Amino acid sequence: MSIRVLPDFLINQIAAGEVVERPASVVKELVENALDAGADQIVIDVVDGGRTLISVIDNGKGMSKDDLAHCVLRHATSKLPTDDLLNINFMGFRGEALPSIASVSDMFIDTYNNQDSNGWCLNANTNEIKPSDWESGTRIRVNNLFANTPARLKFLRTDKAEMLGIIETVKRLAMGRSDVGFILNNKWFFPKKQDLLERIIAVMGEDVRNNMLNVDANSSSSNMRLHGFISHPTLRRASSVDQYLFVNGRPVKDKVLVAALRAAYMDVMHAREFPLCALYLELPTSYVDVNVSPAKTEVHFLEPTHVRAFIIKALRDALSKTLNQNVYVQSDYTEHKDKIDNTNFELPHVQTFFKTDNINMYAKNFVAQPSMYDKNSRIQQNDVIHNSQDLSAENKSDFDLPLGHVIGQLCNKYILAQNQTGLVIIDQHAAHERITYEKLRLHTIKTQPLLAPIVVNLREEDVEAVLTVNEDLRRCGLHIDAFGNDAIAIFEKPADWDLNWEQCLHEIADEVRAYGHSAKLQEKLHLKLANYACHHSVRAGQKLDYEQMNALLRDIEQTERGAECNHGRPVYKIISLSELDAMFERI
Repeated sequence: MSIRVLPDFLINQIAAGEVVERPASVVKELVENALDAGADQIVIDVVDGGRTLISVIDNGKGMSKDDLAHCVLRHATSKLPTDDLLNINFMGFRGEALPSIASVSDMFIDTYNNQDSNGWCLNANTNEIKPSDWESGTRIRVNNLFANTPARLKFLRTDKAEMLGIIETVKRLAMGRSDVGFILNNKWFFPKKQDLLERIIAVMGEDVRNNMLNVDANSSSSNMRLHGFISHPTLRRASSVDQYLFVNGRPVKDKVLVAALRAAYMDVMHAREFPLCALYLELPTSYVDVNVSPAKTEVHFLEPTHVRAFIIKALRDALSKTLNQNVYVQSDYTEHKDKIDNTNFELPHVQTFFKTDNINMYAKNFVAQPSMYDKNSRIQQNDVIHNSQDLSAENKSDFDLPLGHVIGQLCNKYILAQNQTGLVIIDQHAAHERITYEKLRLHTIKTQPLLAPIVVNLREEDVEAVLTVNEDLRRCGLHIDAFGNDAIAIFEKPADWDLNWEQCLHEIADEVRAYGHSAKLQEKLHLKLANYACHHSVRAGQKLDYEQMNALLRDIEQTERGAECNHGRPVYKIISLSELDAMFERI
């Protein structure tokens, strides 16, 4: 069969298959064009899930008659003034969207530019341009989407499903530009110049109010900035639907960013749960390649490992600034430390895992006793221990601390305390679990040299992939090196830690080749420490005396991410005095 040159209409339809996947793709491309035109108010109307009509109106600068004629030509764009693809400062730049949309629909464009005395209207099917009474900005109407390509039309989902996709697209674009107003079908309103946090609440729901942590970090060495909001670990979703990530203002679905977000929450949230976020990464355009796919939702970073490390640190710093971290305890702490220090675990397996002879924990004097709470009877008087005497000088000092002064223990499960705000209820197991985990995490892992190295056979490309994360593996106690071109030799491993190292290295290689990095060994280390912390902390049903409870509170105030346990459950809750007054109708 001889080679033939495809006709232009077929070339455009093939290109449309990459750019215009569904009605939501059309909305995305048209709204991005409006943003590039400087619009600060965009009105979107959709009929029948986008099949019958998609209309986008903006108040941008519009187009001249000549530009209007050129805008539907393939690879014609005003957003690439030079030939430098590493210096892109617009949402669009490929010059594919409008010709692709025009090839699979009936498209009309009305526009007005100050250079002309009147507006103009383009029929994209006939390329006919007529005078128009349009007086400001641009209106693009896309009628009968995929009507002339029935094969594509039959793959569309129901109108309701396509409409949900459009709503999600508009939300994502609205999250990227809180300064711009968006109106969708006169039903979804996002006012212009809206505060970012209010825009987040409007998009994600009212439950995020007072549950978001501010992120604002800079890297002077690489001129990067990360800002936005992430959810408190106790606020999570069953999917990643409320994760909004932006690079230089562009909404993306990038593996490096997603993996960094997951790693930052690794020790405060279950792996099958997802945090909420609206994060904006800004970096020089030469450090990121946005010319990866026609949909422009993927990017490539020049130094992905550096970007990932910067994001993880920024998010972990933000997560450490939970409620009790806002007031960092400095005074009166040392007098409590003798009640919790100088305690050895009776577990040689864990002791040999770290380069330390003594890990200070609460194991001393924490002897499990039968619970005094009988679920078939009333709470006994001794279940809530209280002190009716006046506060001593020491207790008054405790009263001023974030978690306050201990007043008792409820059901041998919860510690009750009073601070200047009101009543504090602390889950004793969750609190001790976080303290235990953080102290274990800070110790250097003890390694075990191997008399005979473990040799794992890999493909050459997998060997290269594993060696790129050699430093990360060393920090986890695994010392490796190349063993020829197609194998890795393990010379030291973490003491008392037996894994299927062959499978582990294969998984690490797969992750590095797919994402440019791997957190597989760090995740396994986290699970080991988290499981140990959970099983060797104060249990629910364990009776504590006043000194133990008070020392526990003082230590959780000093612990990073002390407001939640390793699984994201809250460590404490504060009920304000005003809330208590309302409960008893004293307002």
